[in-house]
Amino acid sequence: MAEDAWVAARAAGIHRLRIPTPFAVGRVNVYLIEDEPLTLVDSGPNSGISLDELERQLAALDRRIEEIELILISHQHLDHIGLVDIIAGRSGAEVAALDRLAPFVENFRESMAAEDEFAGEIMLRHGIAPEVVQALRAVSQGFRAWGARADVTRVLSDGERIVMRDRTLEVLHRPGHSPTDTVFHDAERRMLIAADHLIAHVSSNPLLARPPDGGGERPRSLLNYLESLAQTREMDLDLVLPGHGDPITDHRLVIDRRFDLHRRRADKIYRLIAEQARTAHELAQAMWGDIAVTQAFLTLSEVIGHTDILAAEGRVRELEEDGVVRFEAV
Repeated sequence: MAEDAWVAARAAGIHRLRIPTPFAVGRVNVYLIEDEPLTLVDSGPNSGISLDELERQLAALDRRIEEIELILISHQHLDHIGLVDIIAGRSGAEVAALDRLAPFVENFRESMAAEDEFAGEIMLRHGIAPEVVQALRAVSQGFRAWGARADVTRVLSDGERIVMRDRTLEVLHRPGHSPTDTVFHDAERRMLIAADHLIAHVSSNPLLARPPDGGGERPRSLLNYLESLAQTREMDLDLVLPGHGDPITDHRLVIDRRFDLHRRRADKIYRLIAEQARTAHELAQAMWGDIAVTQAFLTLSEVIGHTDILAAEGRVRELEEDGVVRFEAV
């Protein structure tokens, strides 16, 4: 079934390139669109191994990096932006990104440092020990090498249309997994290049992130993600091309499963809070046991996303003491 879907994508001139990453999620799907302009959606992480593999897979399609004319960036994560600058430098390609995403890409190091500072504050506020926070900062600084800044030469707006010779792609902002998630919709072919907005085999983690402009309240990542999924559910689609794994031929079924998953998880977290007031970190430990240091922020994002749901429903509230927040059932 997956192979049939890939055949349909290739018939529409879209080729998947599976690029290796150093991350637990495994290979990232980069897409080559055979059109005018010749377009690459995302790039893979900044590594020699990833670049070699990208070149090898392009060569299998009788293409070279130097032929790329347009690079579309789906969102701010390292496995999607790392090679953009190298590819654009060798090809002269136009680099297009959503208006909310462009400043992050162009100021990559500063953006990552601000994300680390934000994450550290959130972790301390929600009960993670200072030594764990420091260890995670060191890990994050090591990961930065897998990303790189790039010049964005075309800034896109939500709802804008990218007109090519054989197709038109509508640019749609779908925040949640990250604040800058962008999907590209081919209405004529009923196809959606979705990157990490929707993945068949795993739920896309709505990671806590600072506001894109650096000010105001933090985005309610999971609430935003569920709203974005609801918008995508209303679309008439035959094929969704994700950032990882196999294509999706029934997006409504996958989305309904995600809704059910998050409803059940929110209810489970509520039951834990009803037993006794707990920090988000204590809730994560109760949910998943001893957590590897490298997973602490990920699991914290999961928990806080669901306490955001419960707070919006009026079922829990925050109690802050000495700078640490606990959640209490209402």
